[in-house]
Formats: sequence, C-alpha cells, structure tokens
Amino acid sequence: MILAGIQKNSLIDYPGKVACVVFVAGCNFACPYCHNPDLALGRYPERISVDELIRFLQPRRLLLDGVVITGGEPTLTPMLAELCRAIRNLGLEIKLDTNGSRPDVLAQLMEERLVDYIAMDLKTAIEGYAPVLVADAVKPLIVQSIKLIKTGRVDYEFRTTCVRPFVDEQLIVPMAQAIEGARRYVLQPFRKALLLQPDFFGQANPSIPPRELKQLQTLAAPWVQQCLIRS
Repeated sequence: MILAGIQKNSLIDYPGKVACVVFVAGCNFACPYCHNPDLALGRYPERISVDELIRFLQPRRLLLDGVVITGGEPTLTPMLAELCRAIRNLGLEIKLDTNGSRPDVLAQLMEERLVDYIAMDLKTAIEGYAPVLVADAVKPLIVQSIKLIKTGRVDYEFRTTCVRPFVDEQLIVPMAQAIEGARRYVLQPFRKALLLQPDFFGQANPSIPPRELKQLQTLAAPWVQQCLIRS
C-alpha cells in the first residue's frame, strides 16, 4: 500500500487529540467543491510506504494521541485494515474519514475494533447525491453506513461542508432527519481553494456566510443530540 502524503501533526483533525494525518489517493465521488482534487483523481503528491509511515510514527508514538486516515476515500483501499493494524500496534488511536459508500468496510473495521472515531461526510439530502456526486446505486449504501455508525460502539460524527447548491435552508432539515438522533453533527464552512470542478459554479459564489450558517445550525439542531459549527 502506498500513501499519498503525511501531515506530521494536527490539533484540529481529530477532536481533542494531537494527531498525524495520512492521505490516501482515489475517490468514488465527484464532489465539484472537493478541496483535494489530486487525491480525488487518484494522483499521488507524495509516495510513502506503510513501512515508512511506521518508521516515522515509531519515535513519535508517545507525543501523538492518534492518526487520522483521510483521502480521497480510504475505504476504497484494499489494505486499509492492515494499515490500521500497523498503527494500532504502536498504541495509537485511529480516526477514519469517509464518505460512507462502503458500509461493508466500515463494519469490518468496527467489528475488529480497528478504528476509534469515524467522521462521515453527509454531502446533501440523500436523494440529491445522484447523479452529480455519485451513481444512484450508492445512495442505499450511504443510508446503510449512517445506520451502522449510529448503532455501533465507535465514537463518531457526521459532518457537512456547507456549500450551495448542495446545502441550503430547504435541504438541511431532510439532511438532519437522515441522521436523526445522531450523537454529533458538524457543519463546516466552504472555503474556495483548489476545486475538483471549479467550472461547476460558474460566476456564482457557493459560500454560505456565517449568519446563514448559524441558521442552518438552528434548523438542524432539533434532529440530533449536538450540532456544532466548526470553523
């Protein structure tokens, strides 16, 4: 398995933890606003073996709390469980970022206790995933992952990058209803940077200003245990 990059330390990617972030290339979604287009397209800004990662982590295992595995979409990687085991053997906790399209992989990782925290992206209302973001056949898999995460014993959050036209005051309620009762729902502002499909937005500004983001939080909050804005 070849990783696509390492961020040596982060105070924001794993809630309450000091973490190293490792990046995996490749994604089965085509979110126009994706801010890691190279990774989404399967490109490798760097090429790092798992052995190199473990050699990097070994002397730092007492300084770090955990490792975040992100992408791209990590669950597409056949060697994901092996990567988690190698990290776990160092005594480090593991957070997984996922789009929720591979509930079978999530179930395996949870059953084997190879992850400690799952952050699943909720892109838009479930019916709006296809055809722009992903194939229609993936929608029931998203629903399956939501149920799996909510009923599992692994700590988690659902999170949404708030970007028009995928999120607005009409869509946020069915989005929150799709994860009804969830422990934690995090809303994140969209920041225009390198995008997967910049032409998708034309001249429109897809950003949602702070006041409207607060309104989205108010609308979503009744459906979940905790709704946060993470800036």
